[in-house]
Amino acid sequence: MEIDGAFFVQLFLHILSLWWVIIPSIFLGLIVGAIPGFSAANTIIVLLPFTLVMDVEIGLVFMVALYCSSRMGAGIPAILVNIPGTAGAAATPLDGYPMAKNGRGQEALSISFTASTMGGLLTTAIALMAMPLLARVGFIMHSVEMVVVMLFGISLIASIAAKDTLKGLIAGFFGLMIGSIGADHVYATPRGTMGFLELYDGVPLIPALVGLFAISEAFLVIEGETILSKHGQQTVVKGSWAQTLSGIRLTLKKWWHVTWTSLIGLVIGVIPGAGASIASFVAYQQSRTYSSTPEAYGTGHPEGLIAPEAANNGVTAGTLIPLLVLGIPGGATAAIMMVVMQYQGVNTGPRFFAERPDLGYGIFMAMFVTYLLMAITIMPLSRYMSRVTLVSTAFMSPMIICFTLLGSFVPREYMFDMYLAFAFGILGYIARKTGYHVSAILIGVILGPLLERFMLISLQKADGDISVLFSSTVGNILWVALVVTLVLPSVLKSRRKRAQAAQSVFASGEG
Repeated sequence: MEIDGAFFVQLFLHILSLWWVIIPSIFLGLIVGAIPGFSAANTIIVLLPFTLVMDVEIGLVFMVALYCSSRMGAGIPAILVNIPGTAGAAATPLDGYPMAKNGRGQEALSISFTASTMGGLLTTAIALMAMPLLARVGFIMHSVEMVVVMLFGISLIASIAAKDTLKGLIAGFFGLMIGSIGADHVYATPRGTMGFLELYDGVPLIPALVGLFAISEAFLVIEGETILSKHGQQTVVKGSWAQTLSGIRLTLKKWWHVTWTSLIGLVIGVIPGAGASIASFVAYQQSRTYSSTPEAYGTGHPEGLIAPEAANNGVTAGTLIPLLVLGIPGGATAAIMMVVMQYQGVNTGPRFFAERPDLGYGIFMAMFVTYLLMAITIMPLSRYMSRVTLVSTAFMSPMIICFTLLGSFVPREYMFDMYLAFAFGILGYIARKTGYHVSAILIGVILGPLLERFMLISLQKADGDISVLFSSTVGNILWVALVVTLVLPSVLKSRRKRAQAAQSVFASGEG
């Protein structure tokens, strides 16, 4: 079969004719992503018997559409009520929720949907054109390189701590300590488990996520009548389609920002074992570092919302590349897709695109069509979704606590995880009341165990020689980039101060 422009046009029209599968999957994925603890992976597992009896193409299109829309859906509660639906949306509330509290929830949702759609479309198109090249990233990025990538994400703690260095660093190190709980990676010796068998695998992510963000926020907002300020209430009540269009226009103006942050997601997504949580934190950190207004991040800055949303949707295309090109699933959803394909007699790997180009390229084309249809079907909902913020906290807080506790139970089905989420909620509430950064704690909990794992793998390969961390060309380039990332904000800040001082001297001279 000849692979040319006509082939892709025909494939696009064929996938578009499957809208009757894609559109219901989009709305299902939107709901799944918005419920904390649920994900595309465990939903597909529940529906696995149905996907096995479907035609292999229909089953894969269904799973791809569900996967993409759940990524977008996770940002909705993160923006409106400070509840990240998944770990990939953990960086979204940093600027999305402050926008919602100021009555700009409709605009924030519009920015999120537009950035997600643009990031997904762009990275899917790149994946279609550069698949063999991107597949090599999985071979280049080993444990040494991943140590540096983890440090990019963890360095966000230093950025968050810029306003109150001591409290920010204390919160970050406390999160790293919590992340170290569980059996160690070498001898499987339990650390800090306090005798709880449920903690031997480490602190479960979803209870920590919803506890620190959602339950602690529910405790805070119940002290007032609504999560909105008076001005915010007036803004939401008077809301019109103009706010949705304003969000779309703003994101389109930031097209370059969407482009490079979504590419971060694509590259990290290609690496087996990495994921959207790493991509969103790294993208947010890089966005803040190279911004001309880094002090605006965390206060409802649009670029702080665009970066994680574009990145975690860029991951979707990247995750499937190792599965289809190398036969190595890049994540839980990709692993389930591999099961379905093998059950249907379709084997992934180097010969997959030669033997079944219609199916191989069709998966990415289904992703492309899904993002196009999501732009049409989901964007108009931003106006109505944003009105959730008007609900009284007397009703909102108990609902948040109930849904988040249920979401904590779902992944492992342990009652212990519900108690753990509540404990993290109390911890988060105390941290917020005393001026500590819950986002810094969460970064430590998520990225700390990953950093330790990749560090130990590197050291084991080199018999404990620490110089192995500087033995890779790609790794050394990343080390230089990390140093630049850490030093650059101070340099730019001093330059801005000198420029302001020069302007004030010039102005006083004219006066």
